[in-house]
Amino acid sequence: MSTKVTMDDLLEQFDAVPLKPGDVVEATVTKIKKHEIWMDLGPHGIGVVLRREIGGQKLDVGQVVSASVVDPEMDEGYALLSLRKAVKDRGWDELARVSESQEVIEVIAYDANRGGLLIELEGIRGFMPVSQLSADHYPRVTGADKDEILQKLNSLINKPLRVRILDASRKDNKLIFSEKAAIKDDMQARFAELNVGDVVEGTVTGVIDFGAFINVDGIEGLVHISEISWERVEDPKKYVKNGERIKAKVIAADKDRLSLSIKQLTEDPWMQDVEKFKKGQTVEGTITRITPFGAFVQLTPAVEALVHVSEIAASQDDAVDPEKIFNLNEKKQFKVLEINKEARKIALSLKS
Repeated sequence: MSTKVTMDDLLEQFDAVPLKPGDVVEATVTKIKKHEIWMDLGPHGIGVVLRREIGGQKLDVGQVVSASVVDPEMDEGYALLSLRKAVKDRGWDELARVSESQEVIEVIAYDANRGGLLIELEGIRGFMPVSQLSADHYPRVTGADKDEILQKLNSLINKPLRVRILDASRKDNKLIFSEKAAIKDDMQARFAELNVGDVVEGTVTGVIDFGAFINVDGIEGLVHISEISWERVEDPKKYVKNGERIKAKVIAADKDRLSLSIKQLTEDPWMQDVEKFKKGQTVEGTITRITPFGAFVQLTPAVEALVHVSEIAASQDDAVDPEKIFNLNEKKQFKVLEINKEARKIALSLKS
């Protein structure tokens, strides 16, 4: 009698906790068929896993695995299970832990597209946008050429990358990685050691229309086109090349990027040449640019001056079109009106 009561109690207890969709249970493999795997769920009966829900696992009869309940009771009386979902659920739990702890982990990209790298971790597929790559790996290309960007991203496939998880949302099925975030602390420490005026050495990682990017021990620096040379720079590629090692001066440090200058490591030739000129002196120069407000005149290779439209006509009442007065590369005589060394400007006059 007591045995029967105990069994009833067990049955009642079992009935009180029926399986629900999403439950994870321990299951023993009992039979492996071509299209499904049969499982012993103990007091919960029998379960089956369809081949597509195995998730790439290699199974043997007698093996104990974790399975996720898809349907607790099919018409045939057994439970429909998924090993893939169980693995994925455990994966999300681990990713949530890593994300919350901001742990730095190592991942390997299995593919790339023009937007970034595709990465799988704990059975979950994620993404690392181009913007989250470190200065070492960021694809600096001319004109943001998409094919060239993809080529550089492809070179990172199957290479270990140290990252942090920026976002791990099981609800939205979104997993975002960042290499920049993984080195943020290290970069901040290096930034703290740099001061305006320091001379640093780095590698040119990209040359674009407005300047050149320099990798200084993992810190990204920009040499603006105006800081490449004391000369007027039209094409930065004529002065620096990708992969070239150069020295530059730190002129500003903002957040995670340095502003650098190459020209400030050399003496300003303008300050040397300007000593040749005096106010009131007559000089010869070559017309280099013509604008509605006047013309620019090259006095020496380093010194360019401006003759304003008001200093072209004999009378201020006369309307003047500089394009009708000057021709490019034409040489003319001018009078030095003013020399401003602080602003690095010289004003000229065509009037006698």
